[in-house]
Amino acid sequence: MEVLHWIALILSILATIHNHIGLVEASTDIGVCYGMLGDDLPAATEVVNLYKKYGIGKIRLFNPNPAALHALRGSNIDVTLGIPNEDLANLAGSQGAVNTWFAANVEPYLNDIVFNHIAVGNEVIPGSLAVHVLPVMKYLQNVINDKNLDSIKVTTVLSGTALASSYPPSNGAFKPEASNVMSAILAFLSARGSPLMINVYPYSAYSSDPANIHLDYAQFTATSPVVQDRALSYYNLFDATVDAFFAAMEKAGGGGVGVVVSESGWPSDGNGDFTTPELAGTYNRNFLKHITLKAGTPKRPGAYIEAYIFAMFNENQKPSGVERHFGLFYPNMQPVYPVF
Repeated sequence: MEVLHWIALILSILATIHNHIGLVEASTDIGVCYGMLGDDLPAATEVVNLYKKYGIGKIRLFNPNPAALHALRGSNIDVTLGIPNEDLANLAGSQGAVNTWFAANVEPYLNDIVFNHIAVGNEVIPGSLAVHVLPVMKYLQNVINDKNLDSIKVTTVLSGTALASSYPPSNGAFKPEASNVMSAILAFLSARGSPLMINVYPYSAYSSDPANIHLDYAQFTATSPVVQDRALSYYNLFDATVDAFFAAMEKAGGGGVGVVVSESGWPSDGNGDFTTPELAGTYNRNFLKHITLKAGTPKRPGAYIEAYIFAMFNENQKPSGVERHFGLFYPNMQPVYPVF
């Protein structure tokens, strides 16, 4: 009995330490984007160990980085893999080009890595590269069909700039220059039960118009409805944005297609009082809680929404004018603020 008492005491102490330092297991519905635009980031093997340490079960890679893919072998971390924008034009040229890309970047890892999604391009619709997205998706789907890899879903990633309107959410609609390509893409996704990926940033809307978009609405902290859209009440801008996408998708013939939130986050520095560790921590903790409750949105209550926090690290090589402090961790792998 005395041995059992000491075992129980030790387990209790360990649990207390575990919770105190924030190592709370992440839901399988939440992942973190692994950006690599930095010259001071840790090695990929260390990064994968950091994901495992904090119980982060999903990772989004923006490109098929060999070091990252090698480190992910046998990790049991589900992978969303991106095809870089600069590769789209070449890959859209032929089935053979996509076959070669798949053979080099996916096939060698199929026995050791679970690929959930392959995202064809990031935020290229609307734009000059938009015309290449669907051809690459079709070629990629042919490879997946030939190899009986039905669990891998082919998709693409949109930003809020694809929407012509988003307020109120029921007015959500794609820009005219995006409508035709989105109608075809949504038909493709619907036929295969694949989701559309969307990047959702309440921070951007709040920081650009703080007079009209209140902080509590942007940070999931409002205690009463802020926007009333017919019968639907919105307590947070995240849900309103997702529902604006749903409305746009319905108008483009994709009402049955689901979404994955491929990026959302809040920077901890770089834009004065809009960006502090406290604000960033509040947003990301509330975002994680909101997603893991699995409540869906007012328009689609109970809908399954997988989501990714942007990003794992503060990266020091972001393009000029882009916030550089979205990371949950510093390059030395210490948390910027507690989330997990």
